[in-house]
Amino acid sequence: MRRTARFIVERLPDAFGPVFFLFAAVATASGIACYLLLGPEAFERALGRNADLLLSLLPRILAAVAVAGLVRAIIPRETLGALLGRKSGLRGLVVAALAGMVTPGGPFASFTFMVMLRDSGIDRGSLVAYATGWALLGIQRILVWDIPMMGPDFTLLRFAVSAPLPILAGLLARAIPIDPFLVRQERAGQPPEPGR
Repeated sequence: MRRTARFIVERLPDAFGPVFFLFAAVATASGIACYLLLGPEAFERALGRNADLLLSLLPRILAAVAVAGLVRAIIPRETLGALLGRKSGLRGLVVAALAGMVTPGGPFASFTFMVMLRDSGIDRGSLVAYATGWALLGIQRILVWDIPMMGPDFTLLRFAVSAPLPILAGLLARAIPIDPFLVRQERAGQPPEPGR
């Protein structure tokens, strides 16, 4: 319990960084504009809708965070680094793309897993392959949207054309000479993570 509390306290600066304050400022300015331009009734309606949205999304976010944390605890960091790190080669990109394809849910699930994978030491190429596999080739998207709306022929064509893209995107990400992870770690005074 003490270790969990320390972890949360250490993570607070990341959670309340510049991006948080930028979004908070935009939300505050939007709320003020809504109140001044549309009146208090519209402002209250907007707050009610936002509260409904938050309450409907919060369980999904909490479940995704819990699953990502459990996966991180179950699979050793060294295993993830070997499987999806820079030295994993093409195999790591394929595994990452397949993991992205089968990740269920929306961005709350996939980006929670991406943060967990990033913090576990996998390289940026595998992260890009994961994100691209999820966005372009997600099984859930194919079953819920592509086949019912566009039919099996179009779905098969789109899948065949898009299948190599996660691997290509991962290779391109590995080829870019600047590594944003290492830059961020050097600024923070941390040693580079294994597998980068």
